[in-house]
Amino acid sequence: MNTIAKSFLLGCAALCGSATASVACTGISLTAKDGSYVQARTIEGSALKLISEYVIIPRGYETQSFGATAIDDGVKIVLHNVRISIYKYGTNLHNIFLSHKHYLRQFVWIDKYTKKKNNRMNTIAKSFLLGCAALCGSATASVACTGISLTAKDGSYVQARTIEGSALKLISEYVIIPRGYETQSFTPNAKNGLKFKAKYGVVGLCVVEKEFIAEGMNEAGLSTGLFFFPNYGSYLPYNPNEADRSIGDLQLNAWMLTQFATVDEVKAAITSGQVRVVGLDPGSVVHYRIGDKSGRQVVLEFIDGEPHFYENTVGVITNSPGFPWHLANLNNYVNLFPGSAPNQLLGQQALSPFGGNSGMLGLPGDATPPSRFVRAAFYRNTAPQRPDGFSTVTQCFHLLNNFDIPIGVEHKKGEGPDIPSATQWTSAIDLTNGKVYYKTSYNTNIRCIDLKNIDFGRVEYQWHPMDKSEVQPIEMITIK
Repeated sequence: MNTIAKSFLLGCAALCGSATASVACTGISLTAKDGSYVQARTIEGSALKLISEYVIIPRGYETQSFGATAIDDGVKIVLHNVRISIYKYGTNLHNIFLSHKHYLRQFVWIDKYTKKKNNRMNTIAKSFLLGCAALCGSATASVACTGISLTAKDGSYVQARTIEGSALKLISEYVIIPRGYETQSFTPNAKNGLKFKAKYGVVGLCVVEKEFIAEGMNEAGLSTGLFFFPNYGSYLPYNPNEADRSIGDLQLNAWMLTQFATVDEVKAAITSGQVRVVGLDPGSVVHYRIGDKSGRQVVLEFIDGEPHFYENTVGVITNSPGFPWHLANLNNYVNLFPGSAPNQLLGQQALSPFGGNSGMLGLPGDATPPSRFVRAAFYRNTAPQRPDGFSTVTQCFHLLNNFDIPIGVEHKKGEGPDIPSATQWTSAIDLTNGKVYYKTSYNTNIRCIDLKNIDFGRVEYQWHPMDKSEVQPIEMITIK
């Protein structure tokens, strides 16, 4: 009894917050077209790890409430309904089913489940405008990608990102490029651009077409990604006389990944004019995040056809405006800090925060690129450093959950496409350990491709859908 009594205040402080910083729960409810009604919520506790269990309470089970001062002065209650819980923990969904037996009260640790072709050419040519519009956005509402990077205590370096498309479902695949594989780039006219042969094996995450790598890594530890950059960037106009050194903007990632091992090598090649980057869709422009296993990262933007490289000092990238503007805009938020603001007196009126995280009051919450950049910069740069690559990867996924964009906010009511989310997939790439992780809006379980397990000298060029089936796997928990 004394042990329980002593833990009572601790438990209440952890769950309810002896300091306002410790709890920030959120709940929503939705009704499906078939009438199914769903209530969902988060539960937070920043002071310490919460002991999290699910409990089964049978009909007729008697409970005595805890009192304010002692364990045995509460009110006795008898419950008449069996509680069924559905919850999400980390990245795995669980569902509890009850059979028609009477059960004793029982507890199970949640952690138990968490530890333990030629014709193709015509098709591609026809899909260019649609593909570019889907990937890069014929309207600025359609794309809102967010990228972050983190370094673990053991030196493991991770680059992570979301990819959005609110206009329609993106065809999303992963592609394996072996050493020696030859590619010819598309140009605005046809597939008659730069030819290049792979020096390094590559794993890429593609959208619309297997040639369009949105995010990827090679076996040397170089990683690149592209992000929509409308109205601020521009390429040189396409010149058919220079087709043999021209490369489409949506294929620049494939060229960089197959040819180079470090950021410096990429910079040297692009600034020397080895290639001429051209837009496959006149209405779209992208910019690039480039990093290597040393932990260095740069942003590449083309302005009036000229390449500009910027050292990424905050480890964040979104979309327009240009990267230097985003860095300057952070100065507007110099007042923000982690934690809670102190109590103070305003005249004779005592002021205190309503809840936790009041030090971040004023952090923008909308999905525009400037607001996402600011929010990502503060979330990323206040994140505790994790011990190793894998824990840093999972931390990236948790951070980027804050940047999932609901499909409904991108469209007038009733006009959005029938897809689960505008955020169609999220990836995290461990450059140090050579692993590509991703999850999708259809399947939030994390999958991994380990480059060390691929023989890039023998493997065939291949591509596969990110989702074998567009169904969320559920781990069923049976109560006995």
